[in-house]
Amino acid sequence: MYVGGIQLMATLLTESIMKFAKLFGSALVALSIAVPAAAQQAGGQPDQVAQLAQMVGLSEDQQTEIRGIIDEMQGEIGELREEARGLQQQMQGEIKADYDESAIRESAEELGDVTGEIAALSTLMQAKIDSVFTEEQRDELDKRMQEMQQQMQQRRQMQQQMQQQGQGMQ
Repeated sequence: MYVGGIQLMATLLTESIMKFAKLFGSALVALSIAVPAAAQQAGGQPDQVAQLAQMVGLSEDQQTEIRGIIDEMQGEIGELREEARGLQQQMQGEIKADYDESAIRESAEELGDVTGEIAALSTLMQAKIDSVFTEEQRDELDKRMQEMQQQMQQRRQMQQQMQQQGQGMQ
């Protein structure tokens, strides 16, 4: 029964995380631009602002403005992510026989506040980046995003079919 309860909690937590991720999907797009942009500056991944420029035809001024927005906000978002990781570790440390419910609840509430602020800043960053685009660029980006979503959905369906076929052979 105890193991089943843990599995139920894990399932509910996973579902909550998935709903949260769907709600803030566009904010995550902004973060997917921000994090690789920092990595690129350190010699890592390709510059996603440049890729975005090619995709929707950004001018040099628009690219500079977007990089400024990212630079302005990614530091604060990064600090909040670190704080969230620390809170998650604190909560993990409370998984023991002599747990402290008030400490768990206090950390959970603080973690909720921090993740809420991350979501707000991410959404603000996306909105600021979106304000740099022309209407035509927004339309092109929307079109590309829909194409990517359709491709992802097709991949998921193929994976599900392959899993079902694999289960049918057992």
